[in-house]
Amino acid sequence: MFLSDHRVVSHLDLDTFFVSVECLKNSSLKGKPLLIGGKSDRAVVAACSYEARRFGVHSAMAMKLARRICPHAIIMQGDMEEYSKFSTQVTQVIRDKAPSFEKASIDEFYIDMTGMEKHFGCAKFTKELKEKITRETGLPLSYGLAANKLVSKVATNEAKPNGQLEIPFGEERSFLAPLPIQKMPMIGEKTAQTLKGLGIRIIRTLAEMPVEMMENVFGKTGIELWRRANGIDESPVTPYREQKSISTEQTFETDTIDIVFLQSQLVKMTQKIAYELRKQNKLTGCISVKIRYANFDTLNKQAAIAYTGSDHLLIPKVKELFTKLYDRRMLIRLIGIRFSHLIPGNYQINLFDDTQELIKLYQALDSVNNRYGKLMIMRASGQMG
Repeated sequence: MFLSDHRVVSHLDLDTFFVSVECLKNSSLKGKPLLIGGKSDRAVVAACSYEARRFGVHSAMAMKLARRICPHAIIMQGDMEEYSKFSTQVTQVIRDKAPSFEKASIDEFYIDMTGMEKHFGCAKFTKELKEKITRETGLPLSYGLAANKLVSKVATNEAKPNGQLEIPFGEERSFLAPLPIQKMPMIGEKTAQTLKGLGIRIIRTLAEMPVEMMENVFGKTGIELWRRANGIDESPVTPYREQKSISTEQTFETDTIDIVFLQSQLVKMTQKIAYELRKQNKLTGCISVKIRYANFDTLNKQAAIAYTGSDHLLIPKVKELFTKLYDRRMLIRLIGIRFSHLIPGNYQINLFDDTQELIKLYQALDSVNNRYGKLMIMRASGQMG
């Protein structure tokens, strides 16, 4: 039981979201090993059913390997527009019921329920919300209830599939202690390997390490790892507000008709706001291009696209729209690009046609750019043509 003077956070996660949507559309897929992603050998798995996971398949695995270890799996391309519709439905149910919530991704939500215990009962409220979401959308989900976001998320993962788990206040550390280090958010493959090299395989061992040693090995990240291992997390639930669009414009000092120059600027501008999308964990479903001629006439053209945050998909569409729009052969004063119809989601969601090499390239470029806080590295415009 939670006390009303303590923070209470619930974490809700739609179980195998893409797979669940496909099974709603086609009930014959239920109970079968299902892989969602590109069908080429170099593509990767975007999502997979629990039946496929039993064979060792996991998201971001090379599709060639997934087919080898689970040869009878059904492979589907996936439909981001359909998934986003279901995500919107779930968001609306939560918005109607919850006092404050954060949409962490297309299929993941946090609700701050601090102070609600004395009025509704946090466990009762979350259980009823879970039932309402499944009743109205048909989607299964799991949830965790705890004193902070970190522990509630780990609790959700332990409750899957289609379950719930409550971690009473004060028991965060003991709940985390026996779990493998890979189950703690923030610990990826490389960090796990380093920790194992230090003899750390479960969270209890990490929590008992001297924090000074963790800082020496990992820097500030080491301090955060130690805090999380001890169940400490003060990160707030950030209220969800839909961002309508992200855009950029450039006004030239001298009006120009230089197409090569204009196209290079479009590439740079697209890369800039695509990077901002990925930083915010957003995907766009609509692109708009704007031209302002020297006589101040202003024209716009837009197109709906499959949801993405990837430069190599956005740049050709921006160039295509510009080519259709620029038909007067007059001097141009300004060009602009806007991405709208934004939904939460990170690059990993958009893997349906991508190769492992391309994924690693984006991750490496964004990692360097994030380190310096701005777009330091950009792809050559010719590579994206």
